Amino acid sequence: MSDSAARERDAAETESAFSHPAVAPDASAAYGSHPDQVIDFYAPRGGRTGAPVVVVLHGGAWRAPYDRAHVSPFADFLARHGFAVASVEYRRGSELPQQRGTGPVAGRWPETFDDVAAAMDALPELLARELPAADVRRIVVTGHSAGGQLALWAAARHVLPEGSPWRLPRPPALRGVVALAPIADFGTAVALDVCSGAIGQFLGAAEDFAERSAHADPSRLLPTGIATAVVQGTTDLTVPAAVSEAFVDAAAKEGETVGLTLLPDVGHFPLIDPAADACAVVAEEIAQLAW
Repeated sequence: MSDSAARERDAAETESAFSHPAVAPDASAAYGSHPDQVIDFYAPRGGRTGAPVVVVLHGGAWRAPYDRAHVSPFADFLARHGFAVASVEYRRGSELPQQRGTGPVAGRWPETFDDVAAAMDALPELLARELPAADVRRIVVTGHSAGGQLALWAAARHVLPEGSPWRLPRPPALRGVVALAPIADFGTAVALDVCSGAIGQFLGAAEDFAERSAHADPSRLLPTGIATAVVQGTTDLTVPAAVSEAFVDAAAKEGETVGLTLLPDVGHFPLIDPAADACAVVAEEIAQLAW
């Protein structure tokens, strides 16, 4: 496929994914005092009880303009497939343009990680209150793109460096994690300039980057002992398949097997587009871990 044809298809896939109207949650609850510290809950359709829980962490290069609204159709899609869904919002980069640049800054250090950790820690209590019919013993975390990095990170907090404020004393009570086109290997992603320098903006200047990446780069937080699957389109122009493949290779070097499902001729956004066949594959990957 020519570069122009690939870009045209990518644009069509993006348009499709963003064409769905936002779906209002069944309930929302705060896990902190900041306006972005909120979780939206979607009950499994049909009144199912004992449904496993899917925690959704949205993508958008950790940048403020992209919030959980764009994954609400995906959250509803999962609810229609019988899952209880918790869609997490978190603090992202400033709306203000980056210095010497035109785009918004990616991420906030340490607030983005503060929020994901706090949301995951608050989840059991909030689920008991907002979705009491859900089975909190069966939780799968999923995330798309930058949210895929956060999902992998949420499952790896017990292997964070000693002294990390987010470190858990034991593995989190998760059935697994399904990362969708995740920014999962920072070295590869930086080399490919994924999301226009987003990782460098997130972690900061060179003197901070090495230290902070030890707390943030999923490829350096291995092995986790948590069942992990990655779903990746082979024609993804936003987060190329090489990033996921590097993460899977890093896991293998640490003696851990990470499932990698490569979807031929699929780009970045079909993974969260309810109208795309790829989205059904994602739901099946989640189901294999949840049920």
